Amino acid sequence: MASKYIVDTHALIWYLESNPRLGAAAKAILDDLASELVFPLIALAEAVDIVDKGRTKIASAPILLNRVLNDPRFDFQPFDLATLQTSLHARAVPEMHDRLIVAAGLLLQQQGESVAILTRDVSITDAALLPVIWD
Repeated sequence: MASKYIVDTHALIWYLESNPRLGAAAKAILDDLASELVFPLIALAEAVDIVDKGRTKIASAPILLNRVLNDPRFDFQPFDLATLQTSLHARAVPEMHDRLIVAAGLLLQQQGESVAILTRDVSITDAALLPVIWD
C-alpha cells in the first residue's frame, strides 16, 4: 500500500462534485481522513482551467481552490525545474500535463516515498511508471 497518493486532475474534480465516474478505490482513498494526498500544482492549474471553462459542476475556481486549500491532507507539489527534468523520464505518457503529474510522483519515489496515483487516464496506466489506483 502506498503511503502517498498523487491526485490526478479528474480524480479531484470528480471527487469534489460527487461524480459517479470516480473509481471506487480512488474514492475510498479520497474519503479517508488519514490519506496523505499530493496534488501537483500543474494539476491544480488544469483543474482551475476546467472549472473556468464550465466543464464541471463546480461553480467557480475560487470555490475549487477554497475546498482544496482548506483540506489539510493535501500537500502541494510545485512545478519546478526538478519536475521538468524528471518528466523527461516519463515520455511514455504523451500528454504534457499528465507527464508532469507523473513526474511529481516519480520525484517522491526518488526521495524514498511509496507512491501511487489516483487516475483513470489510460496513457498513465499504460506507461506503468507508477502504481495506479482507480476501481
